[in-house]
Amino acid sequence: MVKNAPLESVAEAQRRAKKRLPMEVYVSLIAGTEKGVTLDDNIRAYDEVGLRPRIAAELPPLRELNTTVLGQEVSFPVVVSPAGAQAVDPGGEVAVAKAAAAADTAMGLSSFASMPFEDVVAANPKSFFQLYWVGSRDAIAARAERARKAGAKALILTLDWSFASRRDWGSPSIPEKVNLATLAKFAPMGISRPGWALRFVLGGIPDLKVPNLATGGQEPPTFQQAYVEWAHTPLPTWEDVRWLRDLWDGPFLVKGIYHPDDARRAVDSGATAISVSNHGGNNLDGIPATLRALPAVAEAVGDQVEVFVDGGIRRGSDVVKALALGARAVFVGRAWLWGLAAGGQDGVWQILEVLRSGIDETLIGLGHKSIHDLSPEDLIIPEGFTLGRELVA
Repeated sequence: MVKNAPLESVAEAQRRAKKRLPMEVYVSLIAGTEKGVTLDDNIRAYDEVGLRPRIAAELPPLRELNTTVLGQEVSFPVVVSPAGAQAVDPGGEVAVAKAAAAADTAMGLSSFASMPFEDVVAANPKSFFQLYWVGSRDAIAARAERARKAGAKALILTLDWSFASRRDWGSPSIPEKVNLATLAKFAPMGISRPGWALRFVLGGIPDLKVPNLATGGQEPPTFQQAYVEWAHTPLPTWEDVRWLRDLWDGPFLVKGIYHPDDARRAVDSGATAISVSNHGGNNLDGIPATLRALPAVAEAVGDQVEVFVDGGIRRGSDVVKALALGARAVFVGRAWLWGLAAGGQDGVWQILEVLRSGIDETLIGLGHKSIHDLSPEDLIIPEGFTLGRELVA
């Protein structure tokens, strides 16, 4: 199954991605907002939390890693996070969906993805559709209905990314369409990484449209058209969240929770799950890491809803730390993007297996039979690490 030397870590996938991708594309995978303070802290926070090992525990040959996420059984607590337009491999989100299915886990698909949700569901039935608040309520309702008919197992409403032109420093601009002028403009990128360019020539050059934002049989908008509409759409309120929840009769996740009060508001609005997220450092810079906010958010909602977290996860031990601090599972983004860039579908599958193995190895070191036995007692947490506890009633 593996064509190249196996990926043994997320860091190795990132190194290969840097070698294979044009610099402009690679930078888009590591970029954050403004100075990148939040981006850096998302990673640093996991390094600050230590593990408290135990020895000579009586452990079964196989540890329990499986759990449920938004009504779907997954074999380990890692879910593919939604990510927008990507130019790292022509297999795109369908390749990612197949890799996630092979790893027996679920996938979220961005409404700004390059491939139709219907194709992704066909590749992995355990798929969730992610919505940004773009356009009118009628348009948003039509997209939710399309996702339901296609077989979406849950709806993810992302609220942690307001439109900002300063986002993603150094990222290449997305052209309006593919024509001779576009090909000429981006030819230096292809010349700098001929292998990357050849994969797209053989696998198909994307049409630079956003198929999942099309409604009513209309032609899908281009990325530029979609971004402009997004920028001019009034920001949603909790009333809008309640309205959308009332339209959707399945699992409903609100992504972008950071403050305990917002966690409680999400519960009051009917959410069945929340995700502690700062959009991977791609929104408001200066927000401390999501891992620091997770315990207070989890405490604020208790067992009323499922709690997830994303941002900065690079190892299986990171996943364990997040679970010990209150998450049911984690969403990962950059890790699978680097895997896709490094080795296509196989690369994504390998990265998911790297994370799975890391979780299992950490459980052994902590002396636990199951991920469900994890608690803060398994960690060494620096004083002052957790944020927002004073806000939990």
